[in-house]
Amino acid sequence: MKWEIVIGLETHVQLSTAAKIFSGSSTAFGALPNTQANAVDLALPGTLPVMNRGAVERAIRFGLAVGAHVAPRSVFARKNYFYPDLPKNYQISQYEIPVVQGGTLSFFVGEEEHTINLTRAHLEEDAGKSLHDDFTGPHGERSSGIDLNRTGTPLLEIVSEPEMRSADEAVAYARALHALVMWLGICDGNMQEGSFRVDANVSVRPLGQKEFGTRTEVKNVNSFRFLERAILFEARRQIELIEDGGTVVQETRLYDPDRDETRSMRSKEDAHDYRYFPDPDLPPLVIAPDWIERVRAELPELPRAKRERFEREYGVTAYDAAQLTGSRAVADYFEATARAVPAGQAKLAANWVMGEVAATLNREERDIADCPVSAGMLGRLIGRIHDGTISNKIAREVFAALWAGEHGGDPDAVIEARGLRQISDSGAIGGMIDEVIAANPAIVAEYRAGKEKAFNSLVGQVMKAARGKANPQQVNSLLREKLGQS
Repeated sequence: MKWEIVIGLETHVQLSTAAKIFSGSSTAFGALPNTQANAVDLALPGTLPVMNRGAVERAIRFGLAVGAHVAPRSVFARKNYFYPDLPKNYQISQYEIPVVQGGTLSFFVGEEEHTINLTRAHLEEDAGKSLHDDFTGPHGERSSGIDLNRTGTPLLEIVSEPEMRSADEAVAYARALHALVMWLGICDGNMQEGSFRVDANVSVRPLGQKEFGTRTEVKNVNSFRFLERAILFEARRQIELIEDGGTVVQETRLYDPDRDETRSMRSKEDAHDYRYFPDPDLPPLVIAPDWIERVRAELPELPRAKRERFEREYGVTAYDAAQLTGSRAVADYFEATARAVPAGQAKLAANWVMGEVAATLNREERDIADCPVSAGMLGRLIGRIHDGTISNKIAREVFAALWAGEHGGDPDAVIEARGLRQISDSGAIGGMIDEVIAANPAIVAEYRAGKEKAFNSLVGQVMKAARGKANPQQVNSLLREKLGQS
């Protein structure tokens, strides 16, 4: 039997406010346990929550960016469950009327564009953190502990429709969402610190069946690689279970990257199990139209609009434009480079940003913001390729020198100091070609017998004689001319 995977993602985005969603405690990461939890976070008697306006504004920004309906009136509810990392024994969240309703997110899987519908995005508070691994109690005994520093941290939970059909598509969606919330400045995107966590709802069904299978939820996946592996394992587990005559149980599971498997954590609750009801301590959240319009006016150019403009203004393909707008910083770097190159060379600038720049950043595990080769330097380097001063191959040597900080980041100074200026004199190149032809009669004979590889071999010999400095176009043109004459 052939099976289809059905995937929906719930993503917890930590909002970039300095204070928590209902208290004035700091949200800074890395403080000593329980040093950033005040009376409100600890649910001491007599304390009341107060809404953080900055968290609401970030939710509005997201809603506008995905084309969703921003509710003029939304309601906070109490989601009741009993775990030691939640002092109140309930979480303040939104249920029936969330602040952001609907919307879409578009992204590329390879060169194919996909669009996924969003169900909702709602504001809520985070819980604390249970500590188990290598935790030592006050008397040296093995124990567990609770750190309440995260309690009350503002989250925007973004829920997709179950429209994804492969692990690749789910990862591409998660990457696009991660890039968008960072683009908007509503989240720092740090997955290692828990700022962006994904829950994957996974089920399988026979290909062609309309009804969904029983889903499981793989909880709190904090890397794109682990998300892919968790979905693949869980789908395979469910298929094997069904084919062996078993049934899938609705439950919450944990992904163990060391063993590359998911494990059962607890049975998965339904909404009625949480006994939602409106929080009596918080009035409805009312968002006036003029607030929404002010946020709309302050939005940056969004990824889709920028992508379409790059295609239109710079002549890059839709796929290249999608790569160049993968993050706001990369988009800004490319555009600054495109403006620094000679007219008509934006495509070459795109190739360099996606090629040599991206590869070197990945190799050194650096972000584009830390790139030692500025957009201006790269633009001048591309200009020297365009005017024939250096070849594209030699340009990579110059780029490496600029990366290392040689000659104050001046491409011209590097070219002169290293003697890399391209040989474009027809007479000099012609002389080298004559010598290569004379020294390689067998290869010349192979070329004349119709073997095109022989021509490439001769080009290589000429470039070797020129120490890579000869203009490649001139070498090709003059070599064919001379082989035709002799």
